Amino acid sequence: MARALDSTPAADGFRMPAEWEPHAGCWMAWPERPDNWRAGAAPAQAAFAAVAGAIVASEPVTMGVSDGQFERARAALPDSVRVVELSTDDAWLRDTGPTFVLDGAGERRGVDWHFNAWGGLEGGLYANWDRDDRVAAKVLEVEGDARYRPPLVLEGGSIHVDGEGTVLTTEECLLNPNRNPELDRAAIEAALHAHLGTEKVVWLGQGVYEDETDGHVDNLACFARPGVVLLTWVEDPADPQHAISRDALARLEAATDARGRPFEVIKVPAPGPLEMSAEEAAGIEPMEGTQPRRAGERLAASYVNFYLGNSRLVYPLLDPARDADAGAILAAAFPDREVVGVPAREILLGGGDIHCITQQVPAAH
Repeated sequence: MARALDSTPAADGFRMPAEWEPHAGCWMAWPERPDNWRAGAAPAQAAFAAVAGAIVASEPVTMGVSDGQFERARAALPDSVRVVELSTDDAWLRDTGPTFVLDGAGERRGVDWHFNAWGGLEGGLYANWDRDDRVAAKVLEVEGDARYRPPLVLEGGSIHVDGEGTVLTTEECLLNPNRNPELDRAAIEAALHAHLGTEKVVWLGQGVYEDETDGHVDNLACFARPGVVLLTWVEDPADPQHAISRDALARLEAATDARGRPFEVIKVPAPGPLEMSAEEAAGIEPMEGTQPRRAGERLAASYVNFYLGNSRLVYPLLDPARDADAGAILAAAFPDREVVGVPAREILLGGGDIHCITQQVPAAH
């Protein structure tokens, strides 16, 4: 395992690039936990394979798979997807994988954040996360990239950058005492800037209603380009998401980015509201120490939770009444990308969606 560097990315001249900058590839991990994925994870595995197949038409994809699932995954995935053995506790590569950074000369390194399963012993989603906490270091070993290991608990889905100095996040997640209780807002901002090469944090309030990650920003809002933010939106005032989205809009309209630009906000209607069915809940095998899943629970569904590849945008199909409208909004926001929808309810049932299960590897020069 690569030794952690003693410095920080910003001190070394590195920054986290925006997701629309060129990629060398994408990492994912294969789902198999029976206490999180129903029916022995078979429906989720089919959905993950479909996502990988959609992305690999745009850029290389690597799937990390346990030894016990290797042959099953290899048979389910396109031949063009690279399959490597990788032990994980679950399949959320956005949160367990490294955050890659580049310098001006095009050298690539990675940030290996500490991971505590979205809250550790105070609200975390499973009791043992040691293998997930080692994922980022293993990915960097495979990629051959140097590694930073900051003393900060953070998941990749909790941050979004514009590549020009601005980082978008939520207070619900990064200020939650179950992550870094010893750090106040100013200290967290300083840590973000030191490890992302950013200059300004734009704080939103809560994330999507009932999001079990404590409100990851990647389910609520993301940059489409510098100065332009896509925001999950609900028109119904009776829906709890309505107030959350209105508050986010107000904060964005009152803010500017690191370059002093005001934000243009594009509203993306949310699917649903969607709930877990009795049949879906019955297919999950409860296990001590993990988050239970019950029929009737509200699913934290969002079309903002997409993957932006080199030539394709891959977004979740979740609600036949709104899928096409969401796709059209995304196509207008990214006119240089082919917009491809993939059925993703099985991913949503596990607690996230397409952005949550993917991690882009920016292209080194």
